[in-house]
Amino acid sequence: MTNRRNPLVVVAVLILAVLAGVGYLLTDKGSGHPKATASPATGATAGPATPGSTAAKPSAPKPTPSAGGAGATPAPAGTWVPTDPAMADVCRTKLPSQAQDTLGLIAKGGPYPYSRDGIVFENRESRLPKKTGGYYHEYTVVTPGSNDRGTRRVVTGDSGEQYWSADHYATFQEIDSRC
Repeated sequence: MTNRRNPLVVVAVLILAVLAGVGYLLTDKGSGHPKATASPATGATAGPATPGSTAAKPSAPKPTPSAGGAGATPAPAGTWVPTDPAMADVCRTKLPSQAQDTLGLIAKGGPYPYSRDGIVFENRESRLPKKTGGYYHEYTVVTPGSNDRGTRRVVTGDSGEQYWSADHYATFQEIDSRC
């Protein structure tokens, strides 16, 4: 009986060795294997880099999707691409002249007619794409006949996007500067 068990023991030991090797490669100890490097997407947190180690580098931001959606040809460089294709857009030239004046002041960096112009817009209702706090800033658009700031605003994002609201943030349209 001893002769029969020897081949089974050898096979069992080989299977255990293969399983141990696979387990080693799937952990962070086998850094040569692609699954061994933890990425932020997997929920792992990167510790401080040590000499000779390769810390996971954050990926570059994804390009803004073109209005055509998935599979669409990317827009040529220098063309306007909406930040949210589902959001309505409006041509800059179709805005009231006061909004165009406000956009001109924003481009120059002021001076602004109202002390609250340029303050952080918090996007509490999440009507604009979600971004980190302090990303958006609001500016008053003069409303003829109003004795206060009125309801018209331009909101800008840190990446240069601009939004128009004629109804004090109830709705927004992204401003297309090409037209």
